[in-house]
Amino acid sequence: RERAAPFIDRTRLAEVGGKGASLGELSRVNGVRVPDGFCVSTAAFGESVGRAPGLDAALDRLSRLDAEDRDGVRALSAEIRETIARTRLPEDVADAITRALVALGEAEAYAVRSSATAEDLPNASFAGQQDTYLNVRGSEAILAHVVRCWASLYSERAVTYRVQQGFDHRKVRMAVVVQRLIVPQAAGVLFTADPVTSNRRVALVEACFGLGEALVSGHADADRYKVRDGQLVAKTIATKKLATRASHGGGTTERAIDPAQQNQRALTDAQVATLERLGRRIEQHFGAPQDIEWCLFEDNFYIVQSRPITTLYPIPDAGVGGRR
Repeated sequence: RERAAPFIDRTRLAEVGGKGASLGELSRVNGVRVPDGFCVSTAAFGESVGRAPGLDAALDRLSRLDAEDRDGVRALSAEIRETIARTRLPEDVADAITRALVALGEAEAYAVRSSATAEDLPNASFAGQQDTYLNVRGSEAILAHVVRCWASLYSERAVTYRVQQGFDHRKVRMAVVVQRLIVPQAAGVLFTADPVTSNRRVALVEACFGLGEALVSGHADADRYKVRDGQLVAKTIATKKLATRASHGGGTTERAIDPAQQNQRALTDAQVATLERLGRRIEQHFGAPQDIEWCLFEDNFYIVQSRPITTLYPIPDAGVGGRR
């Protein structure tokens, strides 16, 4: 199955977080492939982390800290992460996760991805502030990485941003998305509006070889394609020296790309046009320009995330006699 459970959609954000809700919605869009997976709910997070000794007192102290107190934020967020990391999963939560893995294929490789309730919102950009782990294998490893995702809710960066944005730490909850890992020949991001010029009719595709993690983290150069109405209007082909690959024993590693391949295009014109069509479909579904993460496997595109682009200039109001 390539579709998430049909009951997960944007109305369930409080239960599955921003990423989980977005993936559930994506699975409902005709023609969009989403890797198989399941969500570990915020209720499981609350049941498990709520038992952590000393957490309430630490959160009280955290609520009194100023965002400018970087040393205090760093020390206290590290203390909270360590407290959560020592959390033992309740038996019913561990059993439910294990059963879901058995149903999907326990021997498969998975991506274990944080999905906070204050994430991928139209008016705030929490992207990248919590952890994602790729190529996790085996139920014990996946259970451990679920806890790591929970702990990442209190990374120094995430805590500082919540303080700056006025988000109550106690009201932000963490779900975890567990998805089959697609091991692609190419991956990247698609912006359905140009993030630099804010032109909503031009889509921008960035593509690299291997997993998209190197591109998202800024460790690899990527091809850039601009496309409008199915026509490529500009392209820059990068010298792609590194690719992130899945390691045999789990996790990922950066590997050198063969010099003969470094200047080859990651995508053909036809593939770029296909991505734009998918992006327009997704944009129409969500009702706003989107920042989309994709991967290409056996000439099929899989969508692994979509979030609003929060940096676009607003469209001005028309006013009397005005034009948009």
